[in-house]
This record gives sequence, structure tokens and C-alpha cells, in this order.
Amino acid sequence: MTAETALPVGIEDFETIRRENLYYIDKTGLIKGILKNRAYVNLFTRPRRFGKTLNMSMLKCFFRLGCDRTLFDGLAIAEEKELCDKYMGKFPVISISLKAAAGDNFEEARGMFCDIIGREAACFSFLAESGRLSETERQQYRKLIELNEKGVFSMADALLKSSLLILSQLLYKHFEQKAIILIDEYDVPLDQAYRAGYYDAMVKFVGGLFGQALKTNSSLYCAVLTGCLRVSKESIFTGLNNFKVYTVKDVRYHEYFGFTDEEVRRMLDYYGFMEKYDLIKEWYDGYQFGDADIYCPWDVINYCDDLRDGNTAVPQNYWVNTSSNDIIRNFVKKANPAARNEIEQLISGGSIQKEIHQELTYRDLDADLDHLWSILFMTGYLTKRGTEADGMTELLIPNKEIRWIFVQQIRKWFKEETLRDVGMLENFCLAFQKNDVTAIERGFNGYLQRTISIRDTNAPKGMKENFYHGLLLGLLGNMHGWTVRSNAESGEGYSDILIETASGETGIVIELKYAENAAFDAACETAMRQIKDREYEETLVRDGMKTIYRYGIACYKKRCKVIGEKR
Repeated sequence: MTAETALPVGIEDFETIRRENLYYIDKTGLIKGILKNRAYVNLFTRPRRFGKTLNMSMLKCFFRLGCDRTLFDGLAIAEEKELCDKYMGKFPVISISLKAAAGDNFEEARGMFCDIIGREAACFSFLAESGRLSETERQQYRKLIELNEKGVFSMADALLKSSLLILSQLLYKHFEQKAIILIDEYDVPLDQAYRAGYYDAMVKFVGGLFGQALKTNSSLYCAVLTGCLRVSKESIFTGLNNFKVYTVKDVRYHEYFGFTDEEVRRMLDYYGFMEKYDLIKEWYDGYQFGDADIYCPWDVINYCDDLRDGNTAVPQNYWVNTSSNDIIRNFVKKANPAARNEIEQLISGGSIQKEIHQELTYRDLDADLDHLWSILFMTGYLTKRGTEADGMTELLIPNKEIRWIFVQQIRKWFKEETLRDVGMLENFCLAFQKNDVTAIERGFNGYLQRTISIRDTNAPKGMKENFYHGLLLGLLGNMHGWTVRSNAESGEGYSDILIETASGETGIVIELKYAENAAFDAACETAMRQIKDREYEETLVRDGMKTIYRYGIACYKKRCKVIGEKR
């Protein structure tokens, strides 16, 4: 590599990265591990964007017949000469990704399976004329790649369920070498089916497909699958011999998905960004896989690329854009008061103790709130610290980026909740216009009790005030016809909140303070004094407001005190 080496942003194809001389962090030790610790079927579960697809592409490039050995020059596996001579380029490889195997209904999803498997089968077109196959077998192959009248791959149910088995058998007979099957994102069809309401049909179908291809398939050398969740209880893996699952809790292979601290340091040094190390660690590190400290590779690569382009100097939220993150909002909706207190503890930088269930069915997700903690852990929204004790795992939010996702989803949830009772929200807002201090205090206290605090208890006082400021601003901003401004320049400074009501005659100025150690009265007085001393109402006067109300609001934990007066 040279100083001009580009980063593989969004590129998950190993061959492309190597041929185009893109920056590559060597994960070929995974190949050696799989061969040395050979299992009939290997399942790796990791959160999204931790290099699963790239590793599967690497395995395909290494094992497939006709392998270009130069792709691995200079990498760790190339030093294992005996392994390379015995295994590199020696196998027919069937490689599919089920990321797109989804639809609004089962028939759509089934059609995607036909397309995915049909396209992979079409890569072996020589089988249609292979002299090593019987005519019946050649006909079997032609059925796998047959197009219907619409020009799309189409298979009967029985053929589709046995398609991977048949293809591996035909390849074995043609090459006289057992096949390797690689299935990336194996659990996506189950996830999508669960959300869309055809889960039972998908479980039955996938169980048949995997069962035939992976269970007692004499044409199979080994298989590797990847996904986010371990769903072996689904019966789709029932009866598999020598079936090994490697989750985020396992030490073996822990360094091959995601970047280690050493790998991140090496990348930053290469591109001249070592001064950003602490920021990157704070934002994108924090995951513990096995006993290894791991960074999210998607984030590190994207941030380094943006630094190279001069697009940004501060870390961005890259992971958030790769999924809807609805899992957090759905979790918050289901959370009882105890769970919401635990969420607050996590957001404030603390940890909680939970029993993690790694073998779940998708039906289990809604059956028990505790199962959702396990899902958050396995999908990367939470990570573990240290080792288990008495079956309990210490969980925490891994880094600033994930904390930001929690905060954003909680805000969306709270907005949805407040808008459910429009009348109550309107009465709360009108209390400011009526100078009804008692109603304001009662209403804001009620909202504080119902929401999930997203304060950082270790943050400076001003940062704590931002939580209450944002919450109140969100409530008042829902009032139709009001002009609500935040941190607007007025008088000799910037007021927290300025409001001009729909009538165009009443103005409101609000200053919020954090009441350290519950000193509400002192904090309220400080807020009111600041409004007067800095003449925050000047903008409202200039805009023609005839009546102006000043409010000093002090907040501490989930309580507030309000004082108000007419100017």
C-alpha cells in the first residue's frame, strides 16, 4: 500500500479490495482457524456492519477452484504454506447472501430465494453439458436455472427446498471434490417474515432448505453461515452434526469481526490521523467480543475517509444510517417503569446486570421483556463488560454513537407519546400564555415522570440543562400557530426559549436552570435574574408583543419548580 491507498468505503468484496489495492486489515487468520478447528457447519453471529460479508467473500476467494493465489500475497494465511497447498483453490464453492430474501408476503420472499439460488446455480453453466453427469442429473441442473415466461428464475417447491443439496451433489460429482457452502445473512428472511406476518411459513421453508443442504449431506465438505442472531431453537438447524456457533461471547475468532485497537492505531498512523485516536475510541470502540476490545469497522473506515476528503473534523453517526433502529423505540414502548429506570442508568454511563439468552426464536422477542435485552446485546446496541458471574452479564452502551441512537429513538418515542393526548399537551402550553404557574409546574412534572431521562449524570451542569431545555422545547413546539425559538439572540445574550403566541400579542421568555442538589428556589431566582439583567424580552418588545411573561424553571432529576411573572 502507498499513502494514496483508498479506503474500501461500502465495498464488501474481497477480490475488489485486493485487486484495486484498497486498504485492507488482514483477517485471513479466520481461514486458518476454520480449517484447524473444522466443524461441519460454522455459524458466526455478529452485529451488522462488523465485516461478516467481507469475511465470507474472503473465504470464497480462498477456497474456490481456480483461486487467484496473488490475492493473498502478503497476508497472514500466505505464510501457512502447508494449509494453502492443501486447501487453497481446491473446492467448488456455493456462496449466497440472503440479505435480499424478503418480501411483503411469503410468495415474494420465496421468489427472491428462487432468484438468489438460481443466479448462483447459473455460475456453474458447464454442468448443463458435463460428461461426468447423467442426463437426468443434467436435467436437474437445467431445472435449477430455468426461467419462467416473465424471464425470472422459478422452481417448484420441492426443487427449491432441495436446490442447495442438488447443486452441491452435482458439483461433487463433476469435480470429484466435496463442496463448501457459504450462506451470508442467514437470519434476514426469518426477521423479515416475523415483521410481515408469514413467519411460520418461512420457518418451515428455511428449515427444509437448510436441513437438506447442511444435515447429512455427503457432498458437503463444510459450511459457514453468518447472521446477527442465533436462532438454533427455530428447528432450522435441528439434528445437524458437528454444528458450532460462535457468538459475541465466544473467545475463539473474537478478533476477526471488527477492528482491534492495534488495527485502528495502525490505520490512523498510516493516514496521519493519530490525533483523532481518542475521539474515534470514544465514538466507535467499546464492544467486547469474547475478551477482545473491538471497534465498529464501518464507522472507523467512513470517518477516516471523511477526514481524508476534508468533509468533517468531528465523528459522525455512520452506523445509524444502516438500519431503522426501530428495535430501540419498540423496546422503549414495551418497557415497564423498572426497565425505563435501567435505560436511564445505561444512558447516564452506568451498567446493568442481565441474564442473556442467546438461543431465541423470533416469537420469543415479544414474549418476555427480558428477551429484548438479549436482542439489544446480540445486535450491538449493548455490549458486555468483564466475565459472567452467576449466569448474569454486565451490560452497557458501548460508545457515544450508540448512546446517540438511544437518545434519538427515545425522543421520537416521547413525541409520539405526548401527541397521543393532544388536549393535555394544549392545556400545558396554554398555561404559559395564561401565566398559570401551578398548571405549568404540574404539567412539566408529569412529563418528566413519564419520559426517560437522557441526561449524562457525569456531564457538566450546562449539559444537564440541555436535556430539560430540549424536552420543554419539544413540548412547546407542538403548539399550532406559535413561533418558538431556541437560544435566540435577544438583548445582551441568548435566551433559552422565546415564544410569540398565535394572537401576536403575547410573548413568553423562558430560562431553565439545573437545580444542583435540589436547590430549586435558588435556581429559579437565578433564571429570573438572568432574564431581567440580560433583557431577553427585548426581541418580543420589538416584535410588538403587548403582554410578556417571564418564567424561571429549575429542574433536578424528574422534578421541577416554576416561578413566573408578568413584565
